[in-house]
Amino acid sequence: MDKKTPSIAMVPCPGTSHLIAQIEFAKRLLHLHPDFHVTILIPTLGPPSSSMNSILQSLPPSIHFTILPQVDPHDLPPNADPASLMLLAVTHSLPSLSQALSSLTSQTHHLVALVLSTFSVDAIEVAREFDLPAYVYHPSAATSLAFLLHYPEIDGIVVSRKFGELKLKEPLKLPGCIPLEAQDLSNLIPETSHDFHRTLVQVSKGLHMADGILLNSFEDLEPGPIRALQDVLPVYPIGPIVQNESNISSNSSECLAWLDTQPKNSVLYVSFGSGGTLPQEQLNELAYGLELSGHKFLWVVRAPSDGAANSSYLNAQKDVDPLEYLPKGFVDRTKGQGFVIRSWAPQIEVLRHGSTYGFLTHCGWNSTLESVVCGKSMIAWPLFAEQRMNAALLNDQFKVALRPKVNEKGVVEREEVSRVVKCLMEGDEGKEMGRRMGMFKDAAVKALGKDGASTEAFEKVVTKWENLKS
Repeated sequence: MDKKTPSIAMVPCPGTSHLIAQIEFAKRLLHLHPDFHVTILIPTLGPPSSSMNSILQSLPPSIHFTILPQVDPHDLPPNADPASLMLLAVTHSLPSLSQALSSLTSQTHHLVALVLSTFSVDAIEVAREFDLPAYVYHPSAATSLAFLLHYPEIDGIVVSRKFGELKLKEPLKLPGCIPLEAQDLSNLIPETSHDFHRTLVQVSKGLHMADGILLNSFEDLEPGPIRALQDVLPVYPIGPIVQNESNISSNSSECLAWLDTQPKNSVLYVSFGSGGTLPQEQLNELAYGLELSGHKFLWVVRAPSDGAANSSYLNAQKDVDPLEYLPKGFVDRTKGQGFVIRSWAPQIEVLRHGSTYGFLTHCGWNSTLESVVCGKSMIAWPLFAEQRMNAALLNDQFKVALRPKVNEKGVVEREEVSRVVKCLMEGDEGKEMGRRMGMFKDAAVKALGKDGASTEAFEKVVTKWENLKS
């Protein structure tokens, strides 16, 4: 390889969605600049899953990867939350990351930058060790980035957290953002004694130390938050960056074949992302509600969680058939109306399909942007992390999603499921959301065009990197 060939190293944090986000960033970079080379250095909390192996083995030739030595689980606190585990996995991997970078710099690669995930910011110290600029690729909304940057300042608005319920003196008003209510932040402002609080403070500090933040959003989607962020830090909105295709297996191709037989704009796609699971009671209510709605659906079903909705995010799913947990007779009764698929579906192909009309989603940002680029309006069903914040954006700001009401036990009952499905699929409100989503879809295409705002933002960063070649 020519010594002048520019190269970047990327450091994701554990979690399939974070790895996919960084890979898609790398593909976008290589699409715009085929002369670049990318190496992904992957911290791990355990042996690679089959899905991770499948993803890594399908990488294009210009993207290499190294799986860093597994972090000793005895070095991690028991019962830590996923965000803290992601951060700690990177922190404990810094020596092996430094060694891997040393190996890269001794080869013919000419490293020009280290690109980190949001929860990989501790690796900035390794970038400084090698005199490399450190950029953070934030794969979520500008509003969530604003929350993280301002997090150390916001605890004063909390009134109480009795019985796990957050109460605020007033809605949280972040610069340029819509006001956020307590329900949008319920699992994002922990007690100051909690590990998660310390994690958020550490991430906030790291973000402020970065040489720049690459944001997976675009100006026409979040103009207010983006402008406010750029008043504080070098923030580059380069999105929407999403997968262009899935790894389709014979199993997952069955659902596409089923979609081919359905009328245009007739199907609701139901999926809770790569790690979202529902308690058994909620799984039942969702099933009965979909059946009650009478509308066609394609549902990615997972085995229920024992409690935490994020229980499978950093862990393998139970080795069981998730269809066994559906209500008795459900699959037989809904034949013709619905199609259930176990654990995973080729999401981007499903959303692009002409038979798919809407998306019942957990509101992860990857899924949100995939819905935007495919022009599908949504039912917002957030589970954990910043998903409730994203749901507020979709419902209150973008006005492209319905948000079901929960009962006093936090369960969306079957009648409510049926109501929001009917409203999305056949009501005037659903039609208006579809029209608005079409406008965002057009804006996304324009942003990623040759002279689009997101492409121009990406080029500004790459120009800085290229100036470090010599």
